[in-house]
Amino acid sequence: MFGQTGLGSGRLSNAENRMFRYEVKGMRQTYENDQLSYPIRRSGSFFISVPYNRMNEEMQRIHRMGGTIVSIEPLTIDGNSQAKSEATAVTQNLEAEGKNKAAGADRD
Repeated sequence: MFGQTGLGSGRLSNAENRMFRYEVKGMRQTYENDQLSYPIRRSGSFFISVPYNRMNEEMQRIHRMGGTIVSIEPLTIDGNSQAKSEATAVTQNLEAEGKNKAAGADRD
């Protein structure tokens, strides 16, 4: 087709770019970890970020290690997500601070 390319990011679909967050509980420590004198983690659950194309492999690994997947949530940076709005606010604050410092330097 005209204007389409088989190389680079133009070839990637939305499915290949998506990330998901697994909340996992009940993972057993491995033999190597059991040799340590302290626990790896204290909380009952933890989070793992997984790309869409590795979801099945990661689920199998979690189950082999005795874990239970409590929830799966998509990670998005587009739309009206809270993460995007927080990141935008921080960026705007940093830009404003930089402009204020530059304006103050011009006055000297």
